[in-house]
Amino acid sequence: MAEFLLDIEMHLRALGAIFVVLAFVHGIFPRRFAWATELPRLSLINQQLMTVHTFFIAVVVFLIGVVCVTDAPDLVSTPLGRHVCAGLAVFWGLRLYAQHFVYSSALWRGKTVETAVHIAFTLLWGWATAVFAWCAFEGTP
Repeated sequence: MAEFLLDIEMHLRALGAIFVVLAFVHGIFPRRFAWATELPRLSLINQQLMTVHTFFIAVVVFLIGVVCVTDAPDLVSTPLGRHVCAGLAVFWGLRLYAQHFVYSSALWRGKTVETAVHIAFTLLWGWATAVFAWCAFEGTP
């Protein structure tokens, strides 16, 4: 069991699969967050920024997931792979920071589902940060 938990490639592949799913979850954002009624209150540039940036975030998360699933050995064993992992550790570490210091706790505090999502994303971003840092600094030379 310990060997399984210490298999960095397994962690990368598992994260990759989750990121692929998460990318597709972005597709429900317009309905879930009522963009049909919310976005018209914004200027045209802000409406378009929301939709375009959400699309490109989904694409980037999808591509990160695909690379993790298909190229885990290269991420761990090559200098370029370890550099990519260092960048991804910073990326997900910043996302973890945003989870706690950019988003208001008023969005989730006292709300069961939202609190569960907040905790789940805290764990996911923390796990991603740790795995990519592990890969970046402990990958096989």
